[in-house]
Amino acid sequence: MDKIKLTYFDFSGGRAEPARLAFHLGGIPFEDDRFAPADFPQVRKATPLNQVPVLQIGERVVTQSDAITRYAGKLAGLYPQDELQALLCDEVMGGLEDVIVKIAATLGMKGDELKAAREALARDALPRYLRWLAGQLASHGGAFFADNRLTIADLKALVVLRWVSSGVLDHIPTDIVATVAPTLVDYVRRIGETPAIAQYYQARAGR
Repeated sequence: MDKIKLTYFDFSGGRAEPARLAFHLGGIPFEDDRFAPADFPQVRKATPLNQVPVLQIGERVVTQSDAITRYAGKLAGLYPQDELQALLCDEVMGGLEDVIVKIAATLGMKGDELKAAREALARDALPRYLRWLAGQLASHGGAFFADNRLTIADLKALVVLRWVSSGVLDHIPTDIVATVAPTLVDYVRRIGETPAIAQYYQARAGR
């Protein structure tokens, strides 16, 4: 297998985290190339679309986070082979990406503009997506989002739902998931307690 190198910011979470987790869970060797946020202006110059994450496979450089995560998931056995289950997995991945995009649109805002935008998200878009995710989980069996087992959809859901509830997003209530879609709270806890995932974060604690 060609050498794999995944380049992204040096923090837990974000768009590369589901792929990092998938590689780790699958025991897939890869270079976890992390850089400080202050270095992003320089790093982005070498990327195809001036953005990260990027995945280098041998000499080939690939962009787009969901494509990277899907590739990692296939290598790790965390992506459904059944066409319908793959579709359900992809649907949830797309919905979670919508949430990221909507929040990301507010990241450059400050003051009253930021407050108004985030409060609007907390009133409308985020509850709508959270309720939809809870409905998808229930309709797919209640334990996982697809294939009745852990897939990359669950890895991305873990990362995004933790982020939304973390308190790092000013004006987004930390209890929004518990208030709007309480079944997702137990889901996040349960996925996070998956032994290999828990070990991954324990190993990275303090880094």
